Amino acid sequence: MQLVKTTRDTLLRPLQIVSGIVERRHTMPILANILIRKEGEAVSFLSTDTEVQITTNANIGSGADVAGTTVAARKLLDILRALPESGDVTMTLLNKRLTVQSGKSRFALQTLAAEEFPTVQEAETFNASFTLPQKTLKHLFNMVHFAMAQQDIRYYLNGLLLVLDGENVIAVATDGHRLAFCQVKTEQAFERQEVIIPRKTIIELQRLLEENDEPVQLDIAANQVKLGFTDIELISKLVEGKFPDYTRVIPKGYKNDFTISRDELLRSLQRAAIMTSDKFKGVRCIISPGSLKISSTNADQEEAVEELEIDYGGDNIDIGFNVTYLLDVLNNLKCDQVNVSLGDSNSSALISIPDNPDFKYVVMPMRI
Repeated sequence: MQLVKTTRDTLLRPLQIVSGIVERRHTMPILANILIRKEGEAVSFLSTDTEVQITTNANIGSGADVAGTTVAARKLLDILRALPESGDVTMTLLNKRLTVQSGKSRFALQTLAAEEFPTVQEAETFNASFTLPQKTLKHLFNMVHFAMAQQDIRYYLNGLLLVLDGENVIAVATDGHRLAFCQVKTEQAFERQEVIIPRKTIIELQRLLEENDEPVQLDIAANQVKLGFTDIELISKLVEGKFPDYTRVIPKGYKNDFTISRDELLRSLQRAAIMTSDKFKGVRCIISPGSLKISSTNADQEEAVEELEIDYGGDNIDIGFNVTYLLDVLNNLKCDQVNVSLGDSNSSALISIPDNPDFKYVVMPMRI
């Protein structure tokens, strides 16, 4: 039975969309496959790791039959990528084998039954539903994603906190050493609600969301979030647990602050980072009226010193930071200037964008 007849690129796109979450090694071999279902011209492609599920559709079916199968995602993707760009591709299902043919190239792949594929059950009721433009949601995630923890035993840090609060949608991420906060104002009004979206889901959404004004429909349930945009539907489990109170972490009322060129500070820190060791990424910052001195040393007694002129008239402060945490935020921001606010040598620093209350980045000091 012929399932699909189309161009190589038309078939490649839905496969690239769903294959991002497929893991090669899994306790259930079928999860290395994608589920392909065909009803007439409509063909759906679905992948899952039991935590996240992505579905997309394309009108590339051949014939009026109804059929379904599962096939190894990576193999099928690799085959299509290796085929000539301009060629037509057909996929035929016969005797539990999927045959992919293009010109004089032919590949026969093993399949597993569609009925055995474990799809994620969609929640019956959703507590909140709203829409955001794709570029707005992508911006929210991009501004904070780098502060998410990786494989922390405090599992609730391995994700991003999404908060609905009044007219604001807020994203917060922290690994316990730094915290990133970003909010966008909407024309919708929300009852306050907080959910933690897993790290893997956020990374996948950053890949899939585009810089356009097309809407994303978000539906939030007690233990699940569903996002729909263009021809993609993504369902993800939520992380259970209590996220730290970010409002208590963000400092208020610091009197020692200065504004500096983001690019100038970034390049100085990049040069100072060369002299740090892999295990100890500390840089020392000495702030005094009119001057910012950045220095780093390593076990070989090598040293880097950078001096910058700043418009500053506050206290003398000698403070250390993990340079990676500073580079992460400066590389991620697109603004010309950043504002740095400090309490004392033992207090966290607050990095923000001048005249923009919607982004805040807090980084803890380290002992040098």
